[in-house]
Amino acid sequence: MRQSEAIKRLTDWDRRGRYVFAAADMAKVFAEDSPRGREATLTRLVREGLLERPSKGVYLYALSRHKGPDTLELIARTLRRGAYNYVSLESALSEYGVISQIPVGRLTVITTGRKGEYSTPYGVIEFTHTQRSVSDILRSTLDRDRPLKIATVQAALRDLRRVGRNMHLVDEGAVCEQA
Repeated sequence: MRQSEAIKRLTDWDRRGRYVFAAADMAKVFAEDSPRGREATLTRLVREGLLERPSKGVYLYALSRHKGPDTLELIARTLRRGAYNYVSLESALSEYGVISQIPVGRLTVITTGRKGEYSTPYGVIEFTHTQRSVSDILRSTLDRDRPLKIATVQAALRDLRRVGRNMHLVDEGAVCEQA
């Protein structure tokens, strides 16, 4: 596929607010290419800087006008598509002001998928597995108009204790204010 046509298709998706794709999604973006031709197109677009590969199996349109603070969460959601994921642990507690340190360039996510840590150009994503039920997850998270739901303060504290993280950064006074 010609570069101009590829840019046109990716820009069209970007206008719809979509700029992070799983590798399987690229078959939809470049629908008429054969699998071999599509792979060659993707390799060329990455080499030319029009597509980024922040992690294996994830592509990001480099010229997107939507890149911003939600990009790391979109990458996380794409990495664990099909699982329930939510921001928790230090990332959530920092947002609530319950811990004193702000995790810069790191996103802690609880997932029903497999655990793992991914280093991307946008930051590190740490997935921690949970066996909690879907109904429990939905009850203990909030939808804040962002790619991933966020744990409530109490759920984030529960998760922090469950995974055995250090609790000495938790400001109990701030926890009481949030309750």
